[in-house]
Amino acid sequence: MVYDDFAKLNKNAVLATLAAELADAGNSVSRLGAALKTADAALSSDFRNSTPIGILVRLRAQVVDRLLLHLWRNCANTDNDIALVAVGGYGRGELHPGSDVDIMLLANRHLSVQTEQVISEFLTRLWDIGLEVGHSVRTVADCRREAEKDLTVATTLMETRLLAGTDQAYNAMVATVSADQIWPSKQFFAAKRAEQIARHHRYDDTAYKLEPNVKGSPGGLRDIQMIGWVAKRHFGVNTLDELVEHHFLTPGQLQRLHDGQDFLWRVRFGLHVLTGRCEDRLLFDHQINLAKLLGYEDASFTLAVEQLMQRYYRTVMELSRLNEMLLQLFEEAILMNPVATPVPLNRRFEVKNDFLQTTSDDVFANDPSALLELFLLLQQHPKIRGVSAYTVGLIRRNLSLIDEEFRQNPRNHRLFLGILRAPEGVTHELRRMNRYGVLGLYVPAFGRIVGRMQYDLFHAYTVDEHTLFVVSNLRRFALQRFDHEYPDCSPLMQSFEKPEIVYLAGLFHDIAKGRGGDHSELGAVDAEAFCLEHGMSQYEARTVAWLVRHHLILSTTAQKKDIGDPDVINEFAALVGDNTHLEYLYVLTVADVRGTNPTLWNSWKATLFHDLFSLTRRAFRHGLENPIDREQLILEKKEAVKQQLQGTGIDAQKIQSAWVQLTEDYFLRYRKGEIAWHTEVLIRSDLQSEYGFADVRQQVVGDGIEAILYAPRQEHTFAHATAILAELGMTIVDARIVPLANDFNLDTYVFMETDDRVQVDDTRLIKIRRALTNMLTSTDHRAVNVTRRAPRKVRLFSTKTTVSFDQDLAGRHTIMDLVAADRPGLLSTIGRIFIERRIDTLTAKIMTIGERAEDAFYIVDDRGAPLSDALCDKLRGQLVARLDSESLD
Repeated sequence: MVYDDFAKLNKNAVLATLAAELADAGNSVSRLGAALKTADAALSSDFRNSTPIGILVRLRAQVVDRLLLHLWRNCANTDNDIALVAVGGYGRGELHPGSDVDIMLLANRHLSVQTEQVISEFLTRLWDIGLEVGHSVRTVADCRREAEKDLTVATTLMETRLLAGTDQAYNAMVATVSADQIWPSKQFFAAKRAEQIARHHRYDDTAYKLEPNVKGSPGGLRDIQMIGWVAKRHFGVNTLDELVEHHFLTPGQLQRLHDGQDFLWRVRFGLHVLTGRCEDRLLFDHQINLAKLLGYEDASFTLAVEQLMQRYYRTVMELSRLNEMLLQLFEEAILMNPVATPVPLNRRFEVKNDFLQTTSDDVFANDPSALLELFLLLQQHPKIRGVSAYTVGLIRRNLSLIDEEFRQNPRNHRLFLGILRAPEGVTHELRRMNRYGVLGLYVPAFGRIVGRMQYDLFHAYTVDEHTLFVVSNLRRFALQRFDHEYPDCSPLMQSFEKPEIVYLAGLFHDIAKGRGGDHSELGAVDAEAFCLEHGMSQYEARTVAWLVRHHLILSTTAQKKDIGDPDVINEFAALVGDNTHLEYLYVLTVADVRGTNPTLWNSWKATLFHDLFSLTRRAFRHGLENPIDREQLILEKKEAVKQQLQGTGIDAQKIQSAWVQLTEDYFLRYRKGEIAWHTEVLIRSDLQSEYGFADVRQQVVGDGIEAILYAPRQEHTFAHATAILAELGMTIVDARIVPLANDFNLDTYVFMETDDRVQVDDTRLIKIRRALTNMLTSTDHRAVNVTRRAPRKVRLFSTKTTVSFDQDLAGRHTIMDLVAADRPGLLSTIGRIFIERRIDTLTAKIMTIGERAEDAFYIVDDRGAPLSDALCDKLRGQLVARLDSESLD
């Protein structure tokens, strides 16, 4: 069946049924509402049966047309010169199931009281039958006045249809808001361009958010409408198709616009069907169900939802590219001098009106390397504003030239490395290369990750967008104007003789995502081959490959291992090998974590990473053949802390008295600044109290809160303290329990506000201190109930609990690695199970990966020994059963 026949069939079925129901409904609100529900149900069914989406959005507008006209005609005593006008999206004749129905009642003069009452009754009935109506009542003069001062009103009035009433007022309105009266095309274009820039800023200037807005995000439906508005204002055209006649679009570009619009329409229509309301956000709540509704199925290495989202991201990337190119064409036609004299750069390129363009249409065909040279020229001439729209089109039409022969050409190798080595514009041009489709063809493995999303809360961006964020972060380290942002990383990055090594590691570190297998290993193979092909030395290629292979190791070691243990540092240093690899790895790790999710990076992670970096660098200075011993490290810490405290006037004897009960493990596991604070607290507190004491402070360096608990050695303290902090809205990032020589424990916690507040006032600290103190003095040892629920996004994911055990390097305790669904009170639940199994916690290393907790616990049995295999098995079974059952609640 051809498209037109299919359209007629659908129209006949839906509209014929509606006509019959309207004929019997009269003014009955209930029967009219039922008729609307029947029509919407039929459209929903047609959607599920894959009816072309263009039919459905226009058919729904026609359904609403019939309902409005039926009610309008049944309203008595309306003035004859009132016009009922559809505006906005409804004016274009395009409606989705939950779209607002925007109408305007247009009159030549102010309305009589009787007419106002009739209109009020009309609007009330529209709302009563279930339509979401937005309305205005205006005269022609009102329209002119409102449109002059509000660009949004002017834009809305450009898209109108006369539904009923006299066309005299309607024609007058159209004439009075036309481009020759208000908002001429030059002014209109500039204002709409600024409006789009502001809208894109609200979405962080990226189309790759994991919960994008189908309508407003960059590359969304609003960007398509933007093209239409400017075209209509400048050329007077009513459809995008007419731009082909004006040579502003090629037939191929027009088809891509239509295809992109149809896909986004289908996504939006599906969201409205699923939610039963106007919902334009592709929230995690809806993505899985929408993928199923649209017919996607899970594949070997890619979930159905990931396939849907990858198509979404690739679609909006193409639409963003078309939007940029067409708006630039409009800018050249509307704002620029069409007869400006081009300034030649070389035989292939010239600059006209501050935009780079080719000297002829066959430049790329005659010299394919110019497809890379163009980006290098933009770096070398930073005053150039961009690439002319026509040249962007030429690039797109010549992408097929980037083939295997192109990729093996030594000149292209030099050009690409030249782009990476340029002093300015590296990230900017890599992003442009990705946007124009060049990067994914020159590095085919990169092309496979374009638009690839990972369905979790840890990765806030698609893989390609994250990768370019990582390179961008590395570039900020390299530029002196950003030294204040990254005082630890910037000096290192700026000292590298070959910064392209770490740029390439950033480009390749996630390039094998979605293939199955270990993406780090697979990416390392790709990276080494690429570097060798591009003429880099074997040492450089192997260094890039090593960084890709081990790009996660610094982060996981810092967050999951006890880096206060010299054995851990020595093992890590042996893996890294030398200071050069350590420095590369450190800057890459910081750039990677910062580029994964804006909410993940905090001062606690920064401190952990820098501590591991500093301790490892010290191990290199000491020599791997002469590993640092525990006694030396403890002695150095004590001496440094003594000097610091004595400098504040604290007597050496008081310091020594406070340290009497502290063990060697304590001095190994804490930083000098932490030891100094703990010592001050111990000196001013009553160590003879049978209940102990608690104190809290905001971290001196960082945005976390620290708590110290000096308490009798009781098994419930960890479970109760973590529950109290969770109930207070805290996210715990570190917990350490140090047994003292006097049957007390020194417990410390580092935590942050769940809502990411950086500044915590004194009132908040007092509340936390009081809650922890009350816990210590309470004789009620029953479990503390955590009533806070996990956030909406977290509850959407199901994470199976896994538990594994290992022994520490010295065999002093057992290390339990646990992966489970994150939730408030998780640590408390684990602590209660430890109580039941008579297990003592020494350290808890907390790492939250989006919706998933990946925590490491350093534990011993009730004799202070590592856990037996039998106890490990029992503990594993109990944790899995309890945590998985709780995650289902």
